[in-house]
Amino acid sequence: MGISRTGGILLGAGVLLSMGSAATASMGNAPSTYGILPHDVATAQALSLFNNQASATYYNPAALARDSRGELTGGIFHAEHDLKATSLGGPDPADRSGSTINSTPSQQLQLGLKTDLSQMTTFRHPLYLGFMLGAEKFSQELLALSADSTETGQFLEYGRQPLFISVGVGTKLWRGINFGAAMRVTLHSDADLYMVTDFEGTTERERVSVSAEPVLRPIFGFDINMGETFCATQNCWMDNLDIAIGYRGYSNTQVRINAEAEMDDTISDPGLLFAIKAIDSFQPEITTLGVQYEFGGHTRVGVTGEYQAWQRLSREFEGDTVRDQGNVKFHDIVIPRVGVEHDVTDNFSVKAGAAWEETPLGSRRNPGVNYLANDRMVFGLGLSATANNLPFMAFPVQFDFGYQAHVLKSRTWDLADSDGNDLETVRSSGNVHVFAGSVTLKF
Repeated sequence: MGISRTGGILLGAGVLLSMGSAATASMGNAPSTYGILPHDVATAQALSLFNNQASATYYNPAALARDSRGELTGGIFHAEHDLKATSLGGPDPADRSGSTINSTPSQQLQLGLKTDLSQMTTFRHPLYLGFMLGAEKFSQELLALSADSTETGQFLEYGRQPLFISVGVGTKLWRGINFGAAMRVTLHSDADLYMVTDFEGTTERERVSVSAEPVLRPIFGFDINMGETFCATQNCWMDNLDIAIGYRGYSNTQVRINAEAEMDDTISDPGLLFAIKAIDSFQPEITTLGVQYEFGGHTRVGVTGEYQAWQRLSREFEGDTVRDQGNVKFHDIVIPRVGVEHDVTDNFSVKAGAAWEETPLGSRRNPGVNYLANDRMVFGLGLSATANNLPFMAFPVQFDFGYQAHVLKSRTWDLADSDGNDLETVRSSGNVHVFAGSVTLKF
């Protein structure tokens, strides 16, 4: 897609005005790519459907009702990327300084809250509210968005992430059956830009209008303890069996820029008109089914299957003026996850998880955009410790740590410019290391 010098000026100015700062972002989404709190990171999200912390508002709000205690959680998150594209030759190979094309970390500050709202109603029926927030660059960057065409390749699912907000409620419906509903909040921004300019790019009489609106996406979940539901009057093997279902609607961050430029004595009103639309941090529609079984009261093992409907992104790109040239095709995928958590003592537990994540990107060649994506194996480890008698604290305090590693399987791509001319063939590979920590006050 060709853009004149003036158009480039308008695009750069519009994005700067809308975003506040330059950022390297992606079609990835931090909660679904890595996890939110350390428990989710450490178990590779295999046990997230059953996690009763504030992150349940994203994975399964019904799990908020699994524990009646309130919680206040503060956490940090750091993802270190080492993503490479090694040239295998071609008619016009890029001038690469090394093969690493993405080493920008994602760093989030997180805040979670969970509380019982039943005291605020006359029903006296337990109703649990959860709230989860994550802000990029340790809260210094709220709307990280980047829409690029490139001749050297760019990774689809890794990068800095925009502001993350989810809020929801969970309650008990019947014996052993909990239900929850939540909303994921994303921002869609609009910028109107007018200026008078010359061929050197000098501008005057600029007029700018910027607005942003929240967009709400639904999240639903069920949590069922099979023993309490079907063996309420006697003990049976299903007492330790839990089944959960979670649904998350698709979401994205979006910016629309309408710009007009006039040149004295050259281009008069209405001037050069530009309409630019770009989406980022796309989360597909996700449906997850999970099973967890507890052995001996100390060890919990869970298996989940996650269906992600990525084909919608192919249609979304048809209206994206930056990426519509690439003819990028996606397919739906299923992600298997397995996790385990073991209580070493009443106040200390360890956990681990693994997942195999197939890339949703089906096209090996997408001119101009040149996305790279890889199948990957994900491993997680973590621990949790609770201190019951800290000085000056009236309630227990829980400390969590999670680590996750992504090992990317090598894949070959054909890079091409926006006119469809072949540039070179590259092999994408790399590793990602994720560290997460949190402190939770239980009350």
